[in-house]
Amino acid sequence: MSRLNFSDRRLCLIVVAGSANIDLVARVAHQLQPGETLLADDYAMHQGGKGGNQAVAAARLGAPVRFLGAVGNDAFGAQILADLQHEGIDTSAMVQFPGNSGLALITVDAAGENEIVVVPGAYGKLAGAVDESAFVDARVVLTQLEVPPVFVNAVLAAGRRNNAAEVILNAAPATSLKAFDMDAVDWLLVNTGEAALLAGGQESEDRQQVESQARDLGVRYAVNVIVTLGADGALWVDREGSSGHVPGHARDVVDTTGAGDTFAGAFACARAQGQAVDGAIRMAVSAASLAVGKAGARAGMPTRAELQAAVDG
Repeated sequence: MSRLNFSDRRLCLIVVAGSANIDLVARVAHQLQPGETLLADDYAMHQGGKGGNQAVAAARLGAPVRFLGAVGNDAFGAQILADLQHEGIDTSAMVQFPGNSGLALITVDAAGENEIVVVPGAYGKLAGAVDESAFVDARVVLTQLEVPPVFVNAVLAAGRRNNAAEVILNAAPATSLKAFDMDAVDWLLVNTGEAALLAGGQESEDRQQVESQARDLGVRYAVNVIVTLGADGALWVDREGSSGHVPGHARDVVDTTGAGDTFAGAFACARAQGQAVDGAIRMAVSAASLAVGKAGARAGMPTRAELQAAVDG
């Protein structure tokens, strides 16, 4: 990968819209079985939410980011806002609702794999009206499915109306896409489990089968598709039928919680800078591989300098 260049900040503006919450993370020997009670080794509190995570991932790589979402008027809400602002993210378009902010309850096992229960709180109240001015000059718009569909569709439509170069939908957590305006989407980003669910097949570790599912989704929704493959990197299929695969990097895994969000934020950042698809996915795979090395969704998300050092090394 060539050295990263983020000098033109206006043209690189990314709007990320979605969830932001507090993560309560417990470390366990293995994941729970039905009816089982586990004693955790320890727990920690982190900032989280797929939207907030993806915004932070992009911001740490040097892109200017504006975040759209919601917090409650509780202590968690104040922490969420302060952390986003500390990362240099524009939170002026966020809204506040009476009541609780979002919360995620996460268990991480000895292999670094996680299970997550999400309580949406304030961002579950987001509706179909968005601040149109927040999308002015946005080169890339990125959103996910932890927020209500009516809000997702408002974001997709605003991105298209304001001539964003690319609109990215990270279809996570996986659900039917019938409720969403897929005509406004350029890139559909999913992992292997989400790809299988959306394509109506079985999750597979066979790359050819995963690519077949990606092609099916691309044709069905007339979008470009990226499927993240965990340690095997990522593959993509574009609207013209071209495809490719970027292999992963061997890393010691501590916590996979933020890897997918790091990939999404890094890909958005690279595309906002005008990188070609192959280079953008290479950057995203490299960033995600660094993210698994520390506990917590955001702790391992690299800065631009850290990512460049890893790439050069």
